[in-house]
Order: sequence, then C-alpha cells, then structure tokens
Amino acid sequence: WPDAGGARAKIDEELRELDAEMTPAASAQRREQEIGDLLFSVVNLARHLDVDPEAALRASSERFAARFQAMERAAASQGRQLQELDPAELDVLWNAAKKGTPAP
Repeated sequence: WPDAGGARAKIDEELRELDAEMTPAASAQRREQEIGDLLFSVVNLARHLDVDPEAALRASSERFAARFQAMERAAASQGRQLQELDPAELDVLWNAAKKGTPAP
C-alpha cells in the first residue's frame, strides 16, 4: 500500500475475515491463518507509521505485565486473589492499574 490508509483498511478486511471464522464449525487452522493475516497487516501499518512492531509489542507486553502485577498487589491488599474476583471487580483493578492509581 502506498500509505497507512491502505494498510489500515486491510486490517478491517482481515478482522471481518477472522469474524467469519469464529464459529464452532470453523477449523483451528483457518482461525490461525486469519490471525496470521491480521498480524501481518498490523505489521504493515506499523511500517507505514515508522513504528518498530517488535519493539511496540515488547513494550506493550511489559506494560501488561506491570499492570497485572499491580492488580495482584491491589487484590492482595484486600486479602483476596484475582481468581476470586468477578469481571466487574477485575475491571476496577485493571483501570486503576492502567491509570497508575491505587485501587479503591
């Protein structure tokens, strides 16, 4: 694609194709192929935006790990473990970790 717009449009296309494979009848192989196509398209968008996709993924993984650890600490401070919390409680902890604020 000559610009980022084409790469971005391809991501939408690949997401639609992946959606079509998210049925019980779809094979794991087809889902894997569509995920691969989606990732490839995201890498192409990153290239157009002058972003190193590997560095971006690494940094995102590190942020996720730090936020998850903050969630674990917040739950422990309440005498609980993450697996005891319902989705709404997990969202509260996640949003607090994402903002870098103490959980309520």
